[in-house]
Amino acid sequence: MRTRPARGAGIHVLAVEGRSGAGKSTLAAAVAAALTAPVVRMDDLYDGWDGLQAGVDALLEWVLRPLGRGGRARWRRYDWTRGRYAEWHEIAGADAVVIEGVGSGAREAGPFLSGLVWLEAGEEVRRARALERDGELYAPHWRRWAEQEERYYARHDVRSRADLIIVTG
Repeated sequence: MRTRPARGAGIHVLAVEGRSGAGKSTLAAAVAAALTAPVVRMDDLYDGWDGLQAGVDALLEWVLRPLGRGGRARWRRYDWTRGRYAEWHEIAGADAVVIEGVGSGAREAGPFLSGLVWLEAGEEVRRARALERDGELYAPHWRRWAEQEERYYARHDVRSRADLIIVTG
């Protein structure tokens, strides 16, 4: 990623996108480890089960625009158990950042990104992975979240703008 142009204040930002259960977290962790880069997880930015768009807005306001101005990315982690935002997190001094999750490749994020990776897998594979990862807490919300993903991807057409597409299953 560091061979790609840096954006804004010289920071390389990679977005790892794809539907729930596609393998985004796994890839983002591996890339971040290789780059010694922090990871911003969209799961920490969503405002609950109906908060995909709020997560995109938070990403822009709290992370991407400040980094683009040479400032610090600072965001509040959403506490899924309590149903509200919790403590603040901060990134300062990084030359690369990996952003992982649905919403990280929104059209509005494009000017801030050095790269965009799209991961995809069939629905049955993704659902099995998501339930294995998050347990039965996710099961009642699968359809609700998938509907938000549908609306988001129809609006932002992330796959067609990706620099790299990886089929994970």
